[in-house]
Amino acid sequence: QVLLVESGGDLVQPGGSLRLSCYASGFPFSSSPMSWYRQVPGMERELVAVITGDGLSSHYTDSVKGRFTISRDNAKNTTYLQMNSLKLEDAAVYYCMTKQKLPGLPLSTHDYWGQGTQVTVSS
Repeated sequence: QVLLVESGGDLVQPGGSLRLSCYASGFPFSSSPMSWYRQVPGMERELVAVITGDGLSSHYTDSVKGRFTISRDNAKNTTYLQMNSLKLEDAAVYYCMTKQKLPGLPLSTHDYWGQGTQVTVSS
């Protein structure tokens, strides 16, 4: 069973930093790209960052480039999102996600999500 558990969300002042963690189990973590998304109430869930299974390549949405860094520790089955220079607009519930093939349905995939962790940016 795929399980993703986020942690690290907190209240932080603008300009501050925070590191989110996502512990993963139930799938071949080291060969699976991992993603971070965020969602504000009333708005669509937004892709923030993705990282390849080997951790050698990553992608960020424009609004966080230069401020956020996605990383992973495959020995710990954990993905991280380092958030620096936080802005008010970064406040959201942050989720990690993995896309996996469905057992018995090799042509189909399913997006698995963690429970989310709240990041509040306030002065």
